[in-house]
Amino acid sequence: SWTSYGRVITFQQMSMALSGVMSGETPDWMTSEHMTGTSIMAVEYEGGVIIGSDSRTSTGSYVANRVTDKLTRVMDRIYCCRSGSAADTQAIADLVAYNLKLHSIELGEEPMVGTAASVFRQFCYQYRDRLVAGIICAGWDKKKGGQVYTIPLGGMCIRQPFAIGGSGSTYIYGYCDAHFKEGMTKDECIQFVKTSLALAIGRDGSSGGVIRIASIEEDGVERRVYTGTDIPKFYDDGV
Repeated sequence: SWTSYGRVITFQQMSMALSGVMSGETPDWMTSEHMTGTSIMAVEYEGGVIIGSDSRTSTGSYVANRVTDKLTRVMDRIYCCRSGSAADTQAIADLVAYNLKLHSIELGEEPMVGTAASVFRQFCYQYRDRLVAGIICAGWDKKKGGQVYTIPLGGMCIRQPFAIGGSGSTYIYGYCDAHFKEGMTKDECIQFVKTSLALAIGRDGSSGGVIRIASIEEDGVERRVYTGTDIPKFYDDGV
């Protein structure tokens, strides 16, 4: 406890005062929707794709989860990167995974990445006035190899050699345009994604935590997590 002007103040009272409860105000973290924040990214390379994201989930100004996994498996070699409402994007990913599983049973083989992206587009467009969901669908299939599709708010679907999304993406469009080049190797793509996400985390208050990266190719999925000193540092760190 602390003493202020002769009155003893408990930690709980100070916390309530800081949050605005004692003044009759409801703090935003008690009423706001859980949002994934976010900085997400995917890049195609010869033989597969690299996907990556930060790990911060926020509720208003409160960080609800600092180690969220926003790289969600849809099929064995198809993943989605989620941005927007955590509940909305989790529900959509579950629905798409269910539909693709039935589709694969009917076909007797794994579905194509483009098919998964089309199912994402269908749900995001059909419920565009009720959902807050920005999706990057990426993966590998035996017909077209590694592919990246972006499905932003509103339900548009387009294939791109690389895609970025979430609130942190607005800070790195220039960097990505300047440093992306066709024909990058797997290691170059990993470094490109890691540096881009680190820059986004450094500028965007809704992005943070660790950097999660996964490579998806014919042999399967390889996941990596970068924490602490593994995350690239820039001139304004520590200010």
